[in-house]
Amino acid sequence: MSDRSTDSPLAVPAPAEVHRALPVATRNRARIATMALFFVAGMMYASWGVHVPTVRDRFHLSPALLSYALFAVAGGSIASMTSIGGWIARVGTRRACLAGGLTLSISGALILVVPTYGLLLAVLALFGVGMATLDVAMNAEASAVEEALGRPIMSSLHGMFSLGGMAGAAVGGALLSRGMAPALHLALASSLNALVLIVSCPAVLPHVPHAAHADASKSGNRWRTPALWALGAIALIALIAEGAMYDWATVYMRDVVVATPAVASAAYAAFSGGMAAARFAGDAVRARFGAPQLVMASASLACVGMIGALLLPYPVAALTGFTLMGLGLANMMPVLFAAAARVKGIHAAEGLAHVAGIAYVGLLLGPVVIGGVTQVTTLPIGLSVVALCAAVVAVAGPKVLARLGI
Repeated sequence: MSDRSTDSPLAVPAPAEVHRALPVATRNRARIATMALFFVAGMMYASWGVHVPTVRDRFHLSPALLSYALFAVAGGSIASMTSIGGWIARVGTRRACLAGGLTLSISGALILVVPTYGLLLAVLALFGVGMATLDVAMNAEASAVEEALGRPIMSSLHGMFSLGGMAGAAVGGALLSRGMAPALHLALASSLNALVLIVSCPAVLPHVPHAAHADASKSGNRWRTPALWALGAIALIALIAEGAMYDWATVYMRDVVVATPAVASAAYAAFSGGMAAARFAGDAVRARFGAPQLVMASASLACVGMIGALLLPYPVAALTGFTLMGLGLANMMPVLFAAAARVKGIHAAEGLAHVAGIAYVGLLLGPVVIGGVTQVTTLPIGLSVVALCAAVVAVAGPKVLARLGI
């Protein structure tokens, strides 16, 4: 991974070499700190998600106005992806994680206390910027820790994000059911997020400037790198499928399977549980068989799960299919993000920002695409797009990764 010239006495060591030379205890502390960052990021995002109905009711929003509010978060995230990669490359992941996380905390605490809808949109956009900054920075840090330790850890870190999301949703729901004021809940979640950031960030790996990476950032090479566009395209297709599952799985259970409300709501849990479980197993599989093989097997499993749920519209079969979908899609982003951080000539943060910016468009497109197809056909046909996306990833993903030598 080093691109220094060993013949020159002025050669600058690559960051990976510097990090691998750190004491084992320092590298392990960095891993634990990064796990904490992923967990609180998931917790914070879920804490906001719990309050989507609260925002609707507090500001008396129509479905259209609520959709604009939700888009403000996504818009802030995607817009910031165009510039934060270069900034993170200059200042390092430690400062970027702290800045992004504190922005997330401050804006999160303000969501339910701003007095007007216009200010709400601004705060939600800032929330999206903070989330995107923390997301790219902690994934860049995860890639650095992975290289420093010499073994895959990206999937388990994304598993911590999933656990944080599940914990945030569960604790938030419990506190609200006991009568806690929504604004107080978000304030407490934001305070916890800030506290974990302040405690964890000093253990993040030290920033090591690299001349070659700085030159790449200034030249804008990432916009002309086919490898990043290819990874972004695969990630976008994968997130179309993932986004569709989050929004349409419960609807399918209710309208097509005709399940009870309790069973229908289990569709989201089955999918999310499958994702969390597979992420904690993904690193071992990637270490043994390689990233291309993991992506092919995972995407194939997701495709089979979706087809099974569509062909057998019965509660047990559908829930099993959604669980397989979660297992299959779980390691798409960890593997693709790890690959984006290793594209030669591009700083890890720049590569991650580029691929993530493309991918998150898929998260927005997924529900819309399924809804559009369903509007002119049926929901099972609409959800067949999810199976098609998984099949495309199973075929194209391994080829892209193998071409990059991942």
